[in-house]
Amino acid sequence: MSPPRLIRNPRWTRTLAFKAAAFITVMCCALATMLGVLVHVQVTNQTVGQSRDVALSRLAEATDAYEAGDALSPNAGVDPAGLPRELKALAAAGERGTMVADYRGRPLMWAAGPAAGGKALAVAVEYGQQARTIEALDNAILWSSGLAIGVTLLVGAVAVARVTRRLQATAQVARRISAGDLDARVDDPLAKESRQDEVAAVASALDRMAASLQGKLLSEQRFTADVAHELRTPLTGLHAAAELLPPGRPTELVRDRVAALRTLTEDLLEISRLDTGKEQLDIGAVELGALAHRVVAASGAAADVVVKEDRVVETDRRRLERVLGNLVSNAHRHGSEPVVVTVDGPVVSVRDHGGGYPEYLVLHGPQRFRTEGGARGHGLGLTIAVGQAEALGARLAFGNALEGGAVATLTLPSGSSPST
Repeated sequence: MSPPRLIRNPRWTRTLAFKAAAFITVMCCALATMLGVLVHVQVTNQTVGQSRDVALSRLAEATDAYEAGDALSPNAGVDPAGLPRELKALAAAGERGTMVADYRGRPLMWAAGPAAGGKALAVAVEYGQQARTIEALDNAILWSSGLAIGVTLLVGAVAVARVTRRLQATAQVARRISAGDLDARVDDPLAKESRQDEVAAVASALDRMAASLQGKLLSEQRFTADVAHELRTPLTGLHAAAELLPPGRPTELVRDRVAALRTLTEDLLEISRLDTGKEQLDIGAVELGALAHRVVAASGAAADVVVKEDRVVETDRRRLERVLGNLVSNAHRHGSEPVVVTVDGPVVSVRDHGGGYPEYLVLHGPQRFRTEGGARGHGLGLTIAVGQAEALGARLAFGNALEGGAVATLTLPSGSSPST
């Protein structure tokens, strides 16, 4: 037996405009119902009370005439036809009472009292006009309530739509900022007033946050670029001096550290260029299978290349090689062999069999120089890979395999063709 399907409400029912409209409608209906019931009860009691007084007055006149032996009026009689049984029984018990009942399609107000022989002396008063008055009042209440609800709902919808448009504009700007557009601003016109509403306060806070974030990022970018440029000159001299040292183990150690420092400086320069977003692409046809083999060969480390479906893509070959090269290098440096590079159409994955990526990296992506729990950090290689992938219009995701090991998946843009 298949499990019951979960019925979801339409997406538009979760919007603020719909919820506000539903709330306004429910409150208007409740208020109109309460007022309508109060007016109906008040007018009905007043109308029935007046008719009851008239009927009892005529019953008193008929009783006097009956006791005096005079002729009764046309609307009075003893046990007349149409007298309700409840009222007849009440009169037979020696009590007086009134009741509204239909007789031959006409609403009548009956008043009855005791007569000789356990019979009932009753009079009937025309009640049609009063009934029509109450019916007209009820219709007027319904029409006026519907009109009031419609007008209130229309005015409320206009007011709520204005607020929701401002909220949607604020949310759109927030999404643009999260996507990297730090120049995006809400510029809510009400944010400049001395008395801001809540939406304007949120928009103003978002604009200030974006400006502060932009300023800090620009300062970081300038600092990174300045440090990298300033380091190049002394590093060039240090490299030249290291080459003049006599052969030996100390010289090898010095040259190795100088080379590492030069690589770090070049990485910082590349990051600063990526941060500016002014990189120019050199687009050309690239066969992914052959490129994966070249990257593995250039890395100088053992790695398996598996081509499930080769593909020719239009992209920047140099940048794509840098992305895959950084992923392979990171897999060897921080993971364990075997390292496997898989080409499956426009998707290229790099997997190692180590301890996997840290949780923060899987959730939020690589962060420059971050370490966690005393573990060794991932440096700038993955950060550069992500930046180059974004420049190519590709998507680079990080995850961990169920069997263990880190998996980096690069998905290139569509528009590629299978390799022949």
